Amino acid sequence: MPVLINFKICDKSKDCSGIEACPTNALYWDEENKTIGIDNSKCIDCEKCEKACPVGAIKVAKTEEEYNKIKKENDDDPRGTSELFVDRYGAEPIDPAYWIDLDKFNTQILESGELIAVELFNESSIICLIKTIPIKDLIKDIKYKKIEIREDTQLLKKYEIANLPALLFFKNGKLLGKIEDHYTPEKKEELKEKIDEIIVDVVTK
Repeated sequence: MPVLINFKICDKSKDCSGIEACPTNALYWDEENKTIGIDNSKCIDCEKCEKACPVGAIKVAKTEEEYNKIKKENDDDPRGTSELFVDRYGAEPIDPAYWIDLDKFNTQILESGELIAVELFNESSIICLIKTIPIKDLIKDIKYKKIEIREDTQLLKKYEIANLPALLFFKNGKLLGKIEDHYTPEKKEELKEKIDEIIVDVVTK
């Protein structure tokens, strides 16, 4: 069965990770039309392209029923490529203003008198970018920073964090509360309620 691409959320890049992952060139760069081409006669249903796509735009249908289901989902999808350029919880920041290095944690977070939300994340914990919650939908009027956690786990041990991504809230060097793990858009209100519970005493003073 064929490969389907949801071009509404695909950036149509020549450097497509799906093209790179495909072992048979079923996915290829169409130079004439400046887009990603599909030759389903070469597809071997390995699903490597589907797994390689960071935004979930590529799907491999195994049956006609599955093909029709995926096609309808793509046709009905209200999103656009602008969704790829939104800073989200659990994902690498697009705006460099959010990013701080781990070695700046003490000076920019603990020594600050402001209420700050700090997101700890790592690449292995990133799920499909457009399936996570935009930061702007979670945090308003609060300083927000992101720190990528790689091999160094001292910060995780210090604050007893078991799952990434994690949101930590600080003021005057004191940890007010933390929230761990991913939240899908369907759980946005649940996550917002948890955030409000942590910061309510601070923002109302």
